[in-house]
Amino acid sequence: MTPKRNTVPSIRAMKGTRRIGMVTAYDYPSGRLADAAGADVILVGDSLGMVVLGYPDTLSVTVEDMLHHTRAVARGAVQTSLIVGDMPYLSYHVSVEESVRNAGRFIQAGAHAVKVEGGKPSRIKTIQAILDAEIPVMGHIGLTPQSVNALGGFRLQGKNNDDARRLIDEAIALAQAGCFAIVLEMVPSELAAIITERINIPTIGIGAGPHCDGQVLVWHDILGLYDGHTPKFVRRYANVGADMQSAIGQYLADVREGRFPDDATEAYHTANDEELKRIYGAAGVALDVPPKALN
Repeated sequence: MTPKRNTVPSIRAMKGTRRIGMVTAYDYPSGRLADAAGADVILVGDSLGMVVLGYPDTLSVTVEDMLHHTRAVARGAVQTSLIVGDMPYLSYHVSVEESVRNAGRFIQAGAHAVKVEGGKPSRIKTIQAILDAEIPVMGHIGLTPQSVNALGGFRLQGKNNDDARRLIDEAIALAQAGCFAIVLEMVPSELAAIITERINIPTIGIGAGPHCDGQVLVWHDILGLYDGHTPKFVRRYANVGADMQSAIGQYLADVREGRFPDDATEAYHTANDEELKRIYGAAGVALDVPPKALN
């Protein structure tokens, strides 16, 4: 029997029943593999700016970049995962109308929901407008990478009383506005536990300790595919990058040494002598003269 696709209501219902496993993906193969592995939620994250496109941060990522990768992930993740499209910088900052239109483009590209950073009152107004357009929204507070310049870098958030209180209030406001889940990024574990207890929607932690309702990590960090800075909260489950580099190196060595392709098992040959005669004859080559080969 084909498993059912996770939905916004089914993800919300996981709070208090079981942990939610979320992973980022950025293209057809990563979407297909994450889905087949059983990811509850796949986030097409604007982190693709760093791990896929080579930017220093997420601020250069465009809506068109995100839609391109969302379509690819949606073509691969066709079984059970809920797909969330990460709205990039300036896609929901200029006007409410433009924000709703951009959110709708993610749904048309194959996402089932969008993620929006921030929880201040003006952001709540935008989120409510997106929700009014029947587009589910996942919130994101704590370290919000699109605000890295305003925050002064990639730093732990909510360390003092005022900041902690602000994050609690933002989480409550996002839940009351109608978000179906909230990402908590780089906040103290104790604060994440308080927020998780205070709101009636799931919290998804990344660098927020073990007390959230679920966790998310970046595809490249899980698999060891990214050689940039690795935060403290990342757990690497494989070293695929080194394996890929080694495999490509072996292939190149085999090519240069004449070991690939093998003529007996990895090459095509004419079916019979008559066909061979016709080919050689058409080429004006005597049948007893073998083709030139590199030695």
